[in-house]
Amino acid sequence: MKKELSTKIIAGKYKGKKIKLPSKEVTRSSKNILRESLFNTLQYEVIDKNFVEVFGGSGSVGLEALSRGAKHVYFIEFDRQSFKTLSQNTKLLDEKSCTVILGDAFERLFDVIDELQKKDERAYFYFDPPFSIREGMEDIYDKVFELIKKIPENVTEMIIIEHMTKMDMPDIIGKYKFLKKRKFGKSSLSYYMVERES
Repeated sequence: MKKELSTKIIAGKYKGKKIKLPSKEVTRSSKNILRESLFNTLQYEVIDKNFVEVFGGSGSVGLEALSRGAKHVYFIEFDRQSFKTLSQNTKLLDEKSCTVILGDAFERLFDVIDELQKKDERAYFYFDPPFSIREGMEDIYDKVFELIKKIPENVTEMIIIEHMTKMDMPDIIGKYKFLKKRKFGKSSLSYYMVERES
């Protein structure tokens, strides 16, 4: 029998809660050290804010945001098996505060953007593209950068991209300017923000 993979919420109101991970073939759960660093960087900024995990996977990053006080979390996942696991994970924590969308992130993200615009709210957008483990994903980063360029600044708090450390990230993606990079072995996090008039 296949052992069920799981990880735990690191901190916040759901600290220690186990969430399931889909099979390793289709998704990589963001490493705990990386998740911890992300939320050490964001600290209390996510409280009462929206968070969008664009490539949902198990939902480990978005659910961590929820545990640390995010108001609502949106997930988009293309793979049906991963979507099923993700839906189960939101039920374990707080289903009402989550919107789980099955479909292609490159199309369905605009549904999330529409909803944010209707509410006149902003969100943190977290991109962890399915690199190197899926066929036909060689140009995934170029596609992600093009997608980010289309995100209106009036719905954006910050853009965070999880990527391979060896990748050279652009200084500017559309209206979004590179802030900083944090490395964790083979994976890194890069942060981008709009330069707002002070």
